[in-house]
Amino acid sequence: MIFLKELKILKTHGIQYINDLSAVNLKGPFRGRPELSENAANDDVVELERFCPVRAIASQPIFSLDMGKCVFCRECQFRKPDIIRFTDDYKIASNSREGLVIRAGDKNTPLIDSAKIRKEIVKIFGKALKLRQVSAGGDNSCEMELNACGNVNFDMGRFGIEFHASPRHCDGIVVTGPVSQNMSEALKLTYEAVPSPKIVILAGVDAISGGLFADSPAIDRSYIDRLHVDLYVPGNPIHPLSFINGISHLLNIRLN
Repeated sequence: MIFLKELKILKTHGIQYINDLSAVNLKGPFRGRPELSENAANDDVVELERFCPVRAIASQPIFSLDMGKCVFCRECQFRKPDIIRFTDDYKIASNSREGLVIRAGDKNTPLIDSAKIRKEIVKIFGKALKLRQVSAGGDNSCEMELNACGNVNFDMGRFGIEFHASPRHCDGIVVTGPVSQNMSEALKLTYEAVPSPKIVILAGVDAISGGLFADSPAIDRSYIDRLHVDLYVPGNPIHPLSFINGISHLLNIRLN
């Protein structure tokens, strides 16, 4: 009887999850990977460099935008739509900090450097990955998106990727927030409680660079800056598809 009831529910609601998370077409207002014009006048680029509140745009040595600092406000695109635009590409996670820097003319450049992926993490975590999320002074936006990764639409758990409460039962940590002084020691204790080998994922601009809070005296990134980071997921906040696809590329997990 229970089985028949479940079949009736399935027939009524249909398949609710997204079958292939690597082939989703997102539409606005989502703001993904930026594209910068190779023909931008230097004066325009310098203007945007001075205009950006988080110093994500650089004019030298080449026109570039650092997604690790960018808050994706898109004000630069509103100001100079002819030389910069944000696409709907959500596959923007990188396993190197340098990989988050988009330069003029870059299009569809791979952001995951296979040479920098630790072989042991692919071998051990490729079929099952348990993570402990640490909100280190976050504003709850990235935290909410990480929760959404496990909802009925994205259903990240079907790929063996799940969040657990105890760091001793996990394979790594996911950090959100700029890392406040009050959370620096808690972050350290959580990381040390995870058994080795372990991975570290920074989710969101605040975790990657401090974002808008980078210069605040309330921030203490001295510990996190010493850690080996396996994956950077930019966004403000991140999108579940950016997070899931980033992990899948890092650990060679099929999403279809």
